[in-house]
Amino acid sequence: MSDGAVTRARRQQLLEAGARVIAERGFANTRLADVAEVAGVSAPLIVHYFGTREQMLTDALQYTEDRFYEVVAERLSPIPRAADRLTELIVIDCSPEPDVNLPQGWALWFEIWNRAAHDPDAAAQRAALDARWRGTVADIIRQGQADGDFRAAADPDRAARMLTALLDGLSISLQLSDPAITPAEALSLAFELRDRLLVSPDGAQGRVHR
Repeated sequence: MSDGAVTRARRQQLLEAGARVIAERGFANTRLADVAEVAGVSAPLIVHYFGTREQMLTDALQYTEDRFYEVVAERLSPIPRAADRLTELIVIDCSPEPDVNLPQGWALWFEIWNRAAHDPDAAAQRAALDARWRGTVADIIRQGQADGDFRAAADPDRAARMLTALLDGLSISLQLSDPAITPAEALSLAFELRDRLLVSPDGAQGRVHR
């Protein structure tokens, strides 16, 4: 491999180790030396790549988010209609499967939310990642409207804000094992909101299904 490829591979290795350690111990109890031990490298190498614990946290969250979107792209790309892609995206987001919903990512989100309350850099990253999520959903909704599956009168950006807010709340409840929010209940609630926002009351758009 080229030097650049080696560097990218090493950085990915360190990001995976950092995400795993922070998810297991919490950010407050994670030292760069802990990540170095798990990754099997020296602590100075961690400092070389990230500099600070805070930078490692934000980079690790970005990495897990990129992984999530890779999973999303792989799952959605074979699905021709946008309405069915939105259905699959809801299934992915409410899924308890570790390889689909990347629980480390949620652990990192909990940490970044805490930091965002008093750290402008963390707040800016949170805002950018949320905008990416809402934009992903809004783009699918727009395509669904072009396909004729969703109501043309619906505001895609507003619908995306409502739907992602619900999905995020449901996902948090699932990650915290809230007994009132099972995966089946989460899907039912998300599909109900989707239908209320986007599907004609008379059922004219019959292609939307679960």
